[in-house]
Amino acid sequence: MPEKSKIKGKFTPMNYLVLLRHGQSVWNLANKFTGFHDVDLTEQGEKEAKSAGELLKAAGITFDAVFSSTQIRANRTAEIVLNEAGQGALLANMVRHPDLRERDYGDLTGLDKDETRQKYGEEQVHIWRRSYDTAPPGGECLKDVVENRVRPYFNSQIKPLLDQGKNVLIAAHGNSLRATLITLGVESPDTINDAEFPTGAPLVFELENGQIKKRYFLK
Repeated sequence: MPEKSKIKGKFTPMNYLVLLRHGQSVWNLANKFTGFHDVDLTEQGEKEAKSAGELLKAAGITFDAVFSSTQIRANRTAEIVLNEAGQGALLANMVRHPDLRERDYGDLTGLDKDETRQKYGEEQVHIWRRSYDTAPPGGECLKDVVENRVRPYFNSQIKPLLDQGKNVLIAAHGNSLRATLITLGVESPDTINDAEFPTGAPLVFELENGQIKKRYFLK
């Protein structure tokens, strides 16, 4: 059940939204652009997911609904996290949706990041990685992820649950979670580059009556 917080002499329900980037993946370790390519977690990634589950259990945060992408690195992270937190029963109803996938890196997919910088130049690769509205060849920019996928999906499927006071976990990817921050209104296209999502680190939002009151990483 959501906790209660006291406001102006009365108790108001508080609920949680937790955003969790998957643990380290095989291609994270190999320093490759991953995007839509489906790769599993490394041993370190599994440890990061286990640690996230332990943190959530210690914080006493229990979930009513769990969302993930259709990619194995996010799915496996959610599985490990929920089992470690004692909430493995939620996996049977976990929603996996393609709109929560990582950004499509197009022609960069599978390329070594350092070698790509050597080939195209540091500035061009930085633009492809961090520009809000400039996509890599054949891929998506972050604006595409926000407007074509994450915003409509979040507003239609996840926000109604939060508005009902439900606790929600989203286990996804760095860029789909950055898109979620923009959708929530806590970051903008101008500030989003400063928002980092370490692998396996739960980012907690405390909400009251649908309004975000606190935002912090569990440690």
